[in-house]
Amino acid sequence: MRNWRSAVWTATGTAAALVLLTACGGEQSGGASPQGAGQSPVVAAGTGGSPDASGSPDTGARPSTAGRLSVWESEKLGPVVTDSAGFTLYRFDNDTASPPRSNCDGDCATAWPPVPAADVEAAAGMDADLVGEVTRADGSRQLTLDGWPLYRFAKDTRPKQTKGQGVGGTWFAAGPDGGKAQLVDTGKDDGKEDLPPLSVRKDAELGEIVRDGEGRTLYRFTKDSAWPMKSACTGACLEKWKPAAMLDKAELGRIEGIDPEKVIAFERPDGTSQLTLDCWPLYWFTGDKKPGDTAGQGVGGTWFAVRADGGLVK
Repeated sequence: MRNWRSAVWTATGTAAALVLLTACGGEQSGGASPQGAGQSPVVAAGTGGSPDASGSPDTGARPSTAGRLSVWESEKLGPVVTDSAGFTLYRFDNDTASPPRSNCDGDCATAWPPVPAADVEAAAGMDADLVGEVTRADGSRQLTLDGWPLYRFAKDTRPKQTKGQGVGGTWFAAGPDGGKAQLVDTGKDDGKEDLPPLSVRKDAELGEIVRDGEGRTLYRFTKDSAWPMKSACTGACLEKWKPAAMLDKAELGRIEGIDPEKVIAFERPDGTSQLTLDCWPLYWFTGDKKPGDTAGQGVGGTWFAVRADGGLVK
């Protein structure tokens, strides 16, 4: 278990104020700001930046069509769908599955090439009825899985790489059921797991929730506000709910599954720097005794775990 580090990272001056305005949007909804069609996705440094324990050799140019799909068991992500050459296939949260629709065009489609619908066969054991297609704005036909348009990632240069996983908090490797592949979490602390400083895990009861580098579930307090940023947890409240320390710049580059632009610092009255997500202050709960615990969920009807976009898990 690595030591939790705290770094004071405050914003000053007009330029910083403009950044803060852009990041927070002057709202308290905690909702995500979707990436529009044709916009290049923000690639977070350190997001899945190395082959996923595959050791697969570089096979050169990937095929234009998907061919016979395959499913491989990623040590980090569980079952992941690939094309016939072993390249990971991804889905985009800003698309829709019902009805199927792609919202990735222009520069976005350059970074995330759509997978053609022609010459495709379901993987062994996969429900063939989930495999379909959608007509894109340019008239081309794109492969879908359970309605979700599928893409490759330009920065995946070898089979079984997953460099696109979690990019911008909206891109995820596709599972065989069309769902999003997520970081595998056993809920056990064996002292061997080297977690990112901030990431998303899949909880059996709550779904996708945010955790810190110690594996602790992070929470929001409904009495706080995002604009202006303000913490209502002071005094005795801080005995049970500890403000999550702000990440330093190196740690920001290692975030997985969360848009780093949504992560900024909040200077508390005592001068410490608290981590916020979409401008909402985040905390960990002393009642959680081990990584993966969620004992703080729903406490007092005011404390809730957090989604990757900063929203509450209820």
